[in-house]
Amino acid sequence: MVPTAGNPLSAAFVAVAWTFLGVRIDGVRDAALSWHIPPPVPVMRGLRLLMDAGPKAPLNVKVAREVLRTNPRLGQIDALVLATATIDAARAHGLPPAMLAATLLQESAFDPQAISAAGAVGIAQFTIPTARTVAVEPWEPRSAIAGAAHLLARYVNAYRARYDDPYSVALAAYNAGPLAVERYGGVPPYAQTREYISDIRDRWSRIVGR
Repeated sequence: MVPTAGNPLSAAFVAVAWTFLGVRIDGVRDAALSWHIPPPVPVMRGLRLLMDAGPKAPLNVKVAREVLRTNPRLGQIDALVLATATIDAARAHGLPPAMLAATLLQESAFDPQAISAAGAVGIAQFTIPTARTVAVEPWEPRSAIAGAAHLLARYVNAYRARYDDPYSVALAAYNAGPLAVERYGGVPPYAQTREYISDIRDRWSRIVGR
């Protein structure tokens, strides 16, 4: 399912409902322009805190803040919904949530409608054949996030006993493919793949540290 824009009437209803729940929303513009009207999610009072919250902020707020820094076109509500879905998927598959979040930031800047020059699509940048193999709907954010978590966790578990840093090798497999990992016995010597891993590690550290 390709994400579609929400309608203003539904956005207004959500804003009024959240106001009664104690969540102050200054306006409904961001919600009205969102790619969908999200279900209720844990939020802090005042959406400006997504950007202003300190290092003790809830993890979903930290992730949402990095999403908004990377992709300012995404609405604040959607950023928080996607951050929460990412954390839930990572925990369900035994991955560090910040690792999965950093990967999605690197892949698509959390854009559910992203399309790469190589034909990878959606928030997790699955190619259509890979999406079919892992039974993922690449255009549907929750399905794609869960699929990315499943695939990364599978790689981490496969490499845990073989490499000192299974996370970097798993990221290499996600980027360059598991055949490249097998061929080179670890992270392949591709400049693009090594830069990809370094960038994700940097994003991962920022999420955890802020």
